[in-house]
Amino acid sequence: MNSSPILPEKRTPLGKHKPVSRRSMLLGSAGAIGAAWLATGLTGCSAVAAGGVVPLSFWHLLTGGDGIRMSGLVDRANSENPDFKATQTVLTWGAPYYTKLAMASAGGRAPEVAIMHASRVPGYAPGGLLDPWDLDMLAKNDVTEADFPQLVWDKGFSDKKLYSVALDIHPFILIYNKDIAKKAGVLGSDGKLPPMSSPEEFIAVARAMQLATGVHGLSYGYLNDGSQLWRLWYTLYLQHGATMELPPGGTVKMNTDAAISAFDFMRKLLDDKIATSRGDYATAVAEFVAGRSGMFLTGVWELPTVQSACMNVGAMAIPTLFGTPAAYADSHSFVLPHQNDPDKTKRADSYRFVADILKNSFDWAKAGHVPAYLPVTENPAYRSLKPQADYVEITKIVNYDPAAWFSGSGSDFQNIFGQNLQGVLLSGADPAAGIRGFVQQINTLLSKPSPV
Repeated sequence: MNSSPILPEKRTPLGKHKPVSRRSMLLGSAGAIGAAWLATGLTGCSAVAAGGVVPLSFWHLLTGGDGIRMSGLVDRANSENPDFKATQTVLTWGAPYYTKLAMASAGGRAPEVAIMHASRVPGYAPGGLLDPWDLDMLAKNDVTEADFPQLVWDKGFSDKKLYSVALDIHPFILIYNKDIAKKAGVLGSDGKLPPMSSPEEFIAVARAMQLATGVHGLSYGYLNDGSQLWRLWYTLYLQHGATMELPPGGTVKMNTDAAISAFDFMRKLLDDKIATSRGDYATAVAEFVAGRSGMFLTGVWELPTVQSACMNVGAMAIPTLFGTPAAYADSHSFVLPHQNDPDKTKRADSYRFVADILKNSFDWAKAGHVPAYLPVTENPAYRSLKPQADYVEITKIVNYDPAAWFSGSGSDFQNIFGQNLQGVLLSGADPAAGIRGFVQQINTLLSKPSPV
């Protein structure tokens, strides 16, 4: 893998490290790196530190391999901008992080900058927990609408104001073992899997992979993991050309026929031959890394895990099997937590800090994520980054969670989906009944006002 930087004159090597499984990150605490940063506390320092350096407080929820890479980007931004110093505070992924961020914004103890999943912004911006970005100030730092995929840029808006600036797009994809694919006779001369445009074609490739491994053709873990179940199902549902809307005060709008069809296909995959019918996430990771399957349905964040195992892998968007190109995704995005009276110098330096990380996000791509800043992905150097360059075009077909104050990564929305639909895959239950249970619970949430 070519590690040539986009901006070579600014590059500071981060050194080598072993990537850490994203799932391990989610199941653990902030860890050693997070513990060190947590010691900085949850508030900023004085307006100007010793020597005239302006301190910036930066909160995020990135640990493991992502945390290491983010640390490198922050160190680089600090070294290139000696008049400010950003200090990281790392909090536990999910509800703990978002609860503390909301409390800090409401209580006047907010950091200057924070990372938030783009799918969570609809629950925070309308309640006044975030300050909007100033488009002119962004432009002065070479960050404009033209520098982002349109649908990713648009996702940052609420009530015609920009509240989040995406660092990346991290979609749900298909990773495959090229050596097993070659043994199965399904690897093309270009080193990629063949085009698959129907459920039958995908199943045929998966069965060929199963014959080559003697175990399974595909790894996919979903047990007790509503997020994993949602990510694949939502991708397949959207590929039917279906949509889902969660209107405040209304009821869920969705296509029940498409929802059932997506589940029917998932059940065909989980037949204990193509894939195990009762797999959890950790088992799926271990199975694929051990060469006991040829394909792996997962998020891009797991790419460093399989690469660290010295596997010869390719990656691609999940094939369009039902007519409409679509992929589930989310974005790590920069936000400005609300401050009643923001310091002008700190606010200006926050823009410079974010712009610097965006411009140097080539290193972030090594974590599997697709940088949202187009000057990075459109630079010729990005084409040598494999297999990331093979799925960079997925940014044109990504879809975030349907917007609601209670939806998004790390929320209860995906857990509610899993609680109602996991039984459909485990026991062959009627998917229509599971969907009705999910819709009923979501309708109850829609009838309630946002708590913020």
